[in-house]
Amino acid sequence: MAAQKYQGGCQCGAVRYEVTVDLDGAITCNCSRCGKLGSILAFTPTQNFKLLSGESAMTDYQFNKKAIHHLFCSTCGIESFARGSMPDGTAVIAINARCLDGVDPAALSPKAVDGKSF
Repeated sequence: MAAQKYQGGCQCGAVRYEVTVDLDGAITCNCSRCGKLGSILAFTPTQNFKLLSGESAMTDYQFNKKAIHHLFCSTCGIESFARGSMPDGTAVIAINARCLDGVDPAALSPKAVDGKSF
């Protein structure tokens, strides 16, 4: 599967975006946050992401090394994406594939990542 364009957002619709992302590289993570949320994450460069609505509707949460901005809707509580950077410093968006319109999470084969060890 190559990168495709999707729309997505939170449960209540306050946060909406469009993104071009390749879901073949999706992961699940067992860190203290992702493990509880059950997110399926796919990463894309920031230039492939456009926030359509909801900048003022989001709350930013950071923990541990404070390297990732976990952005969740202040109304419904859903974290549909996060902002961060790769180990080489490249800015990326982490998309929660469960929040993409028309994507069946059961059809994905995410790789398990041991985030607890980072």
